Amino acid sequence: MKKSAIYNITAYCLCSALIISFAANDALTAKASVETTSQKIKDAEELKKTTEEMKEATEQKKEGLKDQKQELESYLSELNENLTKITENIGEIETKIADKQTEIEAAQTDLDAALAEEQEQYDLMKKRIKFMYERGDKSLMMTFFSSRSYADFLNKAEYTTRIEDYDRKMYDNLIQIRSDIEAKEEKLRGEQEQLQSLKKQAETEERKVSNLVTSTNGSIAQTDGQISAAELETAAYEAELAAQEENLAALKKQLAEEQAMIAKAAKMSWRNISEVSFQEGDRDLLACIIYCEAGNQPYTGQVAVGAVVINRVRSAAFPNTVSGVIYQPRQFSPVASGRLATRLAIGASSSCYQAADEAMSGATPVGNCLYFRTVIPQINGTIIGDHVFY
Repeated sequence: MKKSAIYNITAYCLCSALIISFAANDALTAKASVETTSQKIKDAEELKKTTEEMKEATEQKKEGLKDQKQELESYLSELNENLTKITENIGEIETKIADKQTEIEAAQTDLDAALAEEQEQYDLMKKRIKFMYERGDKSLMMTFFSSRSYADFLNKAEYTTRIEDYDRKMYDNLIQIRSDIEAKEEKLRGEQEQLQSLKKQAETEERKVSNLVTSTNGSIAQTDGQISAAELETAAYEAELAAQEENLAALKKQLAEEQAMIAKAAKMSWRNISEVSFQEGDRDLLACIIYCEAGNQPYTGQVAVGAVVINRVRSAAFPNTVSGVIYQPRQFSPVASGRLATRLAIGASSSCYQAADEAMSGATPVGNCLYFRTVIPQINGTIIGDHVFY
């Protein structure tokens, strides 16, 4: 009897120690979860701050682009004014060239007339000379010898000399007129060549300014595109900030819930696996949730997911049945998405059933962890495959 009493006392102490150990582990796990959520909130706030800074930088970039566009538009206005002036200048030069051409044509007409008159006067002079000296020698001599007096003879001789002087004077005068017209025509052609040169220079400048106008228009269009891109980027940052605000609010809510869960779990004890009673269908349900959450993970990760479900069943802070834990609102995403229901109709893989059997027998490669999710830098815990358990 004494030995039996001693055994009973010893067993009671061991059970008490196990219960205290499980409760302590539960409290530590919950505390780690809260610390993780706090870190996530801190990281989310830093990310939000970074996003706000990037948004502000983008807005400043957009304002700079708007200033650049305004400067380009001002420059374009100056170019267009210059282009208009150059075009007008080319028009004026072309008018002057046309006027010079008219003057040249008029000078050519005058020159042709002068040449014709010169030729006519030359022909008349030749005729007179020919008449007086070639055909009219005898008659001229007879005219002189028939003079009534010496004075009459001198008068006739003077008359002949005057005719010769007149002819030469007229001919020389016509030559001078022709020379003047030729000089005028040459001058006009020189002026026309200068105008043509000015026109070419103006046209070269026009092409240059026109290219600058085209280039500036392209720069303005490019700047418009950059402004639009900056506006879209700003809108994206605003949407990202809104999502981050929502995520931050959700994290704060999650932190409050986990803190409440810590306070609740700290006052509650854990059941031993031997105290958990399973209902018909729990094995299928557990195997299917394992398949949905970790069907593509290593076998140890499948057992770990099953262990998290069983740990919650053992904890007084969660429902005390497998179905209650799995169907608890907002806990397992395959429940809400309908994947779990589909998998229940099909069945899970053999490895998931084996993992469910191990978890229901008390196997747990992650201790008393109550949560798991995809590995992210903000969460510290036991990593198995693609999941972190905490």
